[in-house]
Amino acid sequence: MKKPNLRQSLKDIVSGSLLFLSLTFQELLNELQKFLETEKDELILEVMNPPPKKIRLQELEDSIDNLSQNGEGRISVSQVGSTASKNSNLNVCNICLGILQEFCEKDFIKKVCQKVEASGFEFTSLVFSVSFPPQLSVREHAAWLLVKQEMGKQSLSLGRDDIVQLKEAYKWITHPLFSEELGVPIDGKSLFEVSVVFAHPETVEDCHFLAAICPDCFKPAKNKQSVFTRMAVMKALNKIKEEDFLKQFPCPPNSPKAVCAVLEIECAHGAVFVAGRYNKYSRNLPQTPWIIDGERKLESSVEELISDHLLAVFKAESFNFSSSGREDVDVRTLGNGRPFAIELVNPHRVHFTSQEIKELQQKINNSSNKIQVRDLQLVTREAIGHMKEGEEEKTKTYSALIWTNKAIQKKDIEFLNDIKDLKIDQKTPLRVLHRRPLAVRARVIHSMETQYVDEHHFRLHLKTQAGTYIKEFVHGDFGRTKPNIGSLMNVTADILELDVESVDVDWPPALDD
Repeated sequence: MKKPNLRQSLKDIVSGSLLFLSLTFQELLNELQKFLETEKDELILEVMNPPPKKIRLQELEDSIDNLSQNGEGRISVSQVGSTASKNSNLNVCNICLGILQEFCEKDFIKKVCQKVEASGFEFTSLVFSVSFPPQLSVREHAAWLLVKQEMGKQSLSLGRDDIVQLKEAYKWITHPLFSEELGVPIDGKSLFEVSVVFAHPETVEDCHFLAAICPDCFKPAKNKQSVFTRMAVMKALNKIKEEDFLKQFPCPPNSPKAVCAVLEIECAHGAVFVAGRYNKYSRNLPQTPWIIDGERKLESSVEELISDHLLAVFKAESFNFSSSGREDVDVRTLGNGRPFAIELVNPHRVHFTSQEIKELQQKINNSSNKIQVRDLQLVTREAIGHMKEGEEEKTKTYSALIWTNKAIQKKDIEFLNDIKDLKIDQKTPLRVLHRRPLAVRARVIHSMETQYVDEHHFRLHLKTQAGTYIKEFVHGDFGRTKPNIGSLMNVTADILELDVESVDVDWPPALDD
């Protein structure tokens, strides 16, 4: 004989509750009575002194008849909750704490959906998440042990996998209702999340006995108000012995007086990412805000000139800026520009056509003559990794205007053109030692090309390994970079101007104009 699939049977029952939500109480009672009658022909567990179900149902019928006579022909589930406190026969469920009684109804679903629609988020699907109070897991565990014992008396077994978790049952019921109300599918991979957080202060101490038995499971965390998180409680329940649990917690659990409360209904959208390349034409513009001891040194930055527009258009709460390297405040970035990416946190608008992105790029470029952006595009989180992959193996090309204390002739600098793949050692420069750890970094100057200007000036074009400190390679940083231009030429050298000519990172993909 094939073993019945208890989990599938439970799923069928819960799925069937969707139909019941649309019935009147009278219709629902009739269905329940039919169910009890038909069960006589099937397998019924023999239990001593079975509970008087039909008596309770009759009492419920009487109470509903009374309500119907008062003109209340159809009662919503929220009204059931209010009736429960007045009618001793309609107690709050001691397992789900009223969640499956009060919060599976269409009125509650509409309340959540109204908040979603008012939030202003743009979405084509959603993931629905619920946070149940941790003590509900304790009560679920107690119910499982009780049912397991009763089935054992009938020589039947019940495993944890045969039980449908309350959270899963709640989602089975509510997912179709949310999808129908909002007109979009429920998708576990959706970036748009609607979350409902439940709390039940009356039973909050249900978890406390676990801390004495499994103290290692409950450790304080900086961002948690209580050690009794759902994960910690679940961990303890998996460790505790059944006999120890039964000694400490009543099975079945005590009935609460009130149903759960909804602490918050929140909407959030996962981050979206915008990438491109920027050119910087100013020698008085930092890449990121320049703030020292809380005081802003310069009024703007590359980051702000780009992100301010993105924040406004995507209606995002905040952003995170990253790039393939960085240039100093007095260094220009020319050529094909420097790759960058911006993470837009909790954006309310996320769908854009390629034409709209082009218009956004043009808006950024028209707003300032200090920067220009190209190849602006939406990318995935994973794609940003390409910007950082093998960063130190990439090359960068620079142009530097150099001053020497001694007068020089063209022939004095020509030997630099013949030097290839020069290996240098650079201690962390003094100017960045406050934000970078002290270390010696080996770098390579792949090639150099000189251009004589006058007796004290020449221009040097360099192709180097990414991460090379060019200024320090020129002046030596008090001997912290060896060799350097000064030591190679036996002069005191300094750098007057520096431009980044190219950043050889083939990302993001170039776009047609």
